[in-house]
Amino acid sequence: MEFRTRVEIEAVQSRVDYDSRICMLGSCFAENIGQRLKYYRFRTELNPCGIVYNPMSVANVLKLMLEKYRFTEKDLLYNADKWVSLYHHGCFSAPTKELCLEHINERLGRAADGFEKTDLLLMTFGTAWVYRYKERGMIVANCHRFPAGDFERFCLTPEEIVGAYRLLIRQLREVNPKLRIVFTVSPIRHWKDGAHGNQLSKAVLLLAIDRLVQEFPEVYYFPAYEIVMDELRDYRFYGEDMLHISSLAVEYIWEKFKETWISPAIEPLMKRVDKLNKSLAHRPFSPESDAYRMFQQRLRQEIETLQQMNQNIDFTSVSSSGV
Repeated sequence: MEFRTRVEIEAVQSRVDYDSRICMLGSCFAENIGQRLKYYRFRTELNPCGIVYNPMSVANVLKLMLEKYRFTEKDLLYNADKWVSLYHHGCFSAPTKELCLEHINERLGRAADGFEKTDLLLMTFGTAWVYRYKERGMIVANCHRFPAGDFERFCLTPEEIVGAYRLLIRQLREVNPKLRIVFTVSPIRHWKDGAHGNQLSKAVLLLAIDRLVQEFPEVYYFPAYEIVMDELRDYRFYGEDMLHISSLAVEYIWEKFKETWISPAIEPLMKRVDKLNKSLAHRPFSPESDAYRMFQQRLRQEIETLQQMNQNIDFTSVSSSGV
């Protein structure tokens, strides 16, 4: 007997592996999947402007990357004792404009430099509701605690989203003809919009994405939203706020994404990476002991052997562990 409905996901013929470059943009769901890709040491660029929730702010990130834009003081605003960018998440805010610009331009520059070689771009939309900053006439990624009266709030239409991305997808493909694009809709509810408002917002996003998938053969949809709504429709798959999904639900969606988009040929390599990551996370009782030094030496050898098998498996970020 089958006690749940299953979401069928269309098979993808050409999947990513350790030779692929991946870029993840958008809401918390993109962050969740992106962090798992980074854990398994895929070459992954994740949210160079921080988490962004609406389609227009995601589009702005892509435009900044395409233009290789460098921010200057004129792009910043000062509020609540911090310098901020309306294109960025609050994690980029800083007490001095020099520090803010340094952080912004370093992350954005790194993402832009590798974008032309990206194989897979995944974008997650969280909401169709947006805030336009009246003084500059731009849709913002974050309101940064400015007064509510400084903004105009409204819901995008499917036509507005399709119009923006139709042009953007063509530009992306001109710069990078091999690029494949995956859209997802975040299963996390935006409850401040109300139950009905959240559903209207998600419907707008789904309609817009479907039109883009129908129009462009290199554009795909991954049904993360439907998996949560139909396969995991039980509150045990949600966090304490009953809005965000639990780690178990994220892991289930990751497995579905892996089955759809990651080559099964690299499964043995991923298992070895997982084992090495767990070893790297090990904290010894006696760091100065001979046994621990031998453990570190074996670990270095295992990493070197794995990187000889595939030089794109990057363990450079583990240097702080002392290995």
